Amino acid sequence: MATQNRKRNVQIIIRVTEEEKAFIQKKMTLLGTHNLSAYIRKIAIDGYIINVDHTDVKNHAAQLQRIGNNVNQIIKRMNQTGSLYRADVAEVKKILHNIWLSERRLLLKIRF
Repeated sequence: MATQNRKRNVQIIIRVTEEEKAFIQKKMTLLGTHNLSAYIRKIAIDGYIINVDHTDVKNHAAQLQRIGNNVNQIIKRMNQTGSLYRADVAEVKKILHNIWLSERRLLLKIRF
């Protein structure tokens, strides 16, 4: 049959690894389809990709790193002086409170 007589006369060729092919076939089996062309066409046209913005998580991780550095500096000072000062304890409490607030803000943003 000539390609001009076909409804779908444009061919798209893709290359995949053996692992990707096996994964695609597994997904097709789970859906109960055996027609690779129909499956790929349906996914390409009607499927969607979820693009997750990790900016908040990255910022949160950076903030936790800064907080950890602050705690390490306080501990170092406590070890050098051999004393525990109220100001140091208050600073650690403040840092822990900031961690809690940061966690809460992040969790509120990524509600499931």
